[in-house]
Amino acid sequence: MTNIVLNVIVLAVLGAVSWPVLRRLRPVPILLTVLILCALTAVFDTLMIAADLYVFDPDKILGVYVWGAPLEDFAYAIAAAVGMPVLWTVLGRRKARKDAA
Repeated sequence: MTNIVLNVIVLAVLGAVSWPVLRRLRPVPILLTVLILCALTAVFDTLMIAADLYVFDPDKILGVYVWGAPLEDFAYAIAAAVGMPVLWTVLGRRKARKDAA
């Protein structure tokens, strides 16, 4: 299985599981967070790859790079930018219910 297939599966599952909460959140802050995290990913992944801190198996990636970072690496930034606000919201609701009881 290639990295892009795994990334699409994980992002699809995350989207499906998160959708009930995600649809009630404001989209602009999440989209800005996605853009910022993707920009940081492009910069720091490029630096880490240039420093030979890690390499990617060419058979597992598409070979499409954004400023030196493989396209597949951006899925982690997207997952974090979408998943964390949902998790924060769900855990905050649980804490509020617990405090009210």
